[in-house]
Amino acid sequence: MAVSRKPLLLLVLFVIAFTTTSFAESDSDSDLVADLLSLQSRSKSGVIHLDDHSIRRFLSSAKPPRSYSLLIFFDAVQLHEKSELHLQDLRSEFTLLASSFIANNRDSPSSSKLFFCDLEFKESQSSFGQFGVNSLPHIRLVGGDVKNLKDSDQMDQGDFSRLAESMSDFVESKTKLTVGPIQRPPMFSKKQIGVFLAVLAIWIPFVIKKVIAGETLLHDSKVWLGGAVFVYFFSVSGAMHNIIRKMPMFLADRNDPSKLIFFYQGSGMQLGAEGFAVGFLYTIVGLLLAFVTHVLVRVRNVTVQRVIMVFALLVSFWAVKQVVYLDNWKTGYGIHAFWPSSWN
Repeated sequence: MAVSRKPLLLLVLFVIAFTTTSFAESDSDSDLVADLLSLQSRSKSGVIHLDDHSIRRFLSSAKPPRSYSLLIFFDAVQLHEKSELHLQDLRSEFTLLASSFIANNRDSPSSSKLFFCDLEFKESQSSFGQFGVNSLPHIRLVGGDVKNLKDSDQMDQGDFSRLAESMSDFVESKTKLTVGPIQRPPMFSKKQIGVFLAVLAIWIPFVIKKVIAGETLLHDSKVWLGGAVFVYFFSVSGAMHNIIRKMPMFLADRNDPSKLIFFYQGSGMQLGAEGFAVGFLYTIVGLLLAFVTHVLVRVRNVTVQRVIMVFALLVSFWAVKQVVYLDNWKTGYGIHAFWPSSWN
């Protein structure tokens, strides 16, 4: 009997150990989810700040399949000054995506399926290496079945095009979860709107009095003239392009950081200083044309008219020549004069 009980006892111990291990692993995953939810609740933005230790705990040591996924934004504080990377703008859109997902899925099981995190380069250089990140901006989705961190899904540059909205499409396509509408904060708070309406109510009677008396800026022709010149300059200088693309005024030379680049060679990019230079040249030609057609025609002295006319033509020719030269330098396309065949 003693011999027959020993294998039975070993079998019971094995079953107990296996069951205990399974429960421990299950509890471990639930504990990790609980910790992630706790970290998320303590974050004002809903984005969990990770480091090398957190990556080991929530990803490397937590063997798949995991019940949760992590969307990680890779950041580097020292690169925030490089406006062409738009790191801070993308970071704010990432935060907006996180807060919208949390708000839209507050009472849903999906709230514990996806967490938004960030990694800072100086604090987590080892983790950057594990993911194989060597350039920014960079966002990765680590699914619950991912074993090797380098095999996680990287968000392409095209997924940044519509900012938080395109990031939401990426998340929904990869995780099959619903992010919901992006909840952008209003441009003005209720208090600001209330103050504005109060000031407007006080100001309206004085404005009506000025309008009736004809003493407003809208009755001043000089204001309209200045506004017309500004709109003309704004349109020909490409200022709207610079504002939309958030182009810098100049760039530092990569070969010599002490030098600045104001004109960029290439048709796909225009710096702010370059746009202002072109706008200034166009505005000179426009103002000279307006002066000749509206002011010079009233001068009775023919000699003065001719001298000013020649001067205006020479300056306009020089300005147009500079614009053509710049366009040829940037694009490689030239403008060539020719005589009509009928003149030969």
